[in-house]
Amino acid sequence: MKLFGTDGVRGEAGSFLSAPLAMRIAMAAGIYFKSHSITNRILIGKDTRRSGYMIENAIVSGLTAIGYDVVEIGPMPTPAIAFITENMRCDAGIMISASHNSYEDNGIKFFDADGNKLSHDVEKEIEAIYADEEKILEAQVTAKNIGKAKRIDDVIGRYIVALKNSFPRELTLSGMRIVLDAANGAGYIVGPTVLEELGADVIVLHNQPDGFNINEGCGALHTKDLCESVIKYRADLGIALDGDADRLVVVDENGEIVDGDQLLGALGSYMNDRGALKGGGIVSTVMSNQGLEDYMTSKQLKLFRSDVGDKNVLEIMKKESINFGGEQSGHVIISDFAKTGDGLVSALQTLALLINTNSKASEALRPFSLYPQKLVNINIKTKLPLEKISGLSEKLEKLDAKNIRHLIRYSGTENKLRVLLECKNAKEMNENMDDMVIFFQKALNA
Repeated sequence: MKLFGTDGVRGEAGSFLSAPLAMRIAMAAGIYFKSHSITNRILIGKDTRRSGYMIENAIVSGLTAIGYDVVEIGPMPTPAIAFITENMRCDAGIMISASHNSYEDNGIKFFDADGNKLSHDVEKEIEAIYADEEKILEAQVTAKNIGKAKRIDDVIGRYIVALKNSFPRELTLSGMRIVLDAANGAGYIVGPTVLEELGADVIVLHNQPDGFNINEGCGALHTKDLCESVIKYRADLGIALDGDADRLVVVDENGEIVDGDQLLGALGSYMNDRGALKGGGIVSTVMSNQGLEDYMTSKQLKLFRSDVGDKNVLEIMKKESINFGGEQSGHVIISDFAKTGDGLVSALQTLALLINTNSKASEALRPFSLYPQKLVNINIKTKLPLEKISGLSEKLEKLDAKNIRHLIRYSGTENKLRVLLECKNAKEMNENMDDMVIFFQKALNA
């Protein structure tokens, strides 16, 4: 049974991601972490989904059953879990979240003692333990060896201090008006608090989570309210987080969304100009626009491309000794300040850029033009291996002949096929996309 996708274990809560599965995967992960244990403590955080209660209790049961002590800190952003795990010297951290998915789904993300996401090899090892009935039985303890759990409600202060320390000390947000969409998610407390403490005039949207409204018509995937509010309140910037606050979407003062690749280019160039960029380049994914690569080249910098997923971005960053990278979708990693994508760290660096360059967002955050690019998510019934789809290789050869860049992959968390096309001619790109959508709908929904 394959449990881990592109970012942890994720699925519909109560069906695939059931309480028994959560308990057993916690036991399997705990057995793995026991072999590297120093403090015998594991940290657990979650976003604002109702199902988080069920999954959290199951995980606590699984960990305490094998002798681990558990620290529960309640709703917190994913990057906060990475930070606090290391800060509190826990053996590992667990975040319960399905990120940008709707409330029906949930997920489990694991971090090691240093706050890093687990490698694919470690995930495979945990899956092997999960399937080993004898190991699971042998690991269970009795009497005084059973672990304990406690809830701590004040650790949010540690993360707030870390966020504020990522913002240049000589700067202030005083005089700036910012609209923040918290997506009814894990950043609903910490986001407004940090911006206000740094001096901003903050208008907050969607910060009333009820267990079911996370990401619902709001946040990084649904920016209509944010765009309209930026214009209504004459704000300098709009910031949208997703459900676990590890990604960022920026809206300029005109109420227009800033493309994720343009944001990466602007921040990377800004860091380079200030002597803060390491490794002679930045890292993005195969999804990123060719315009970003051309812009980096014009700055005598290199764009390294990884597979999709901020974990894969981070792996290339480490390999190339680079401290900045991200995804077109809004995951931005600045490793000087965070071990994973952090929407608030990224927002603060974006604000520092605007202040230091005395620029408006519409000017500073679009330093190059994008090639016409289109991404379509196709709902499918079956994930047939791409190489087994009859006629696909011929379709791709025709795209190559037309110099149309293509990327086709299955979602790691949903029954969807993602098709990306990019070329200099928008009309030609759209016509070919229509053809590809029809082709895949027939091939994968029979």
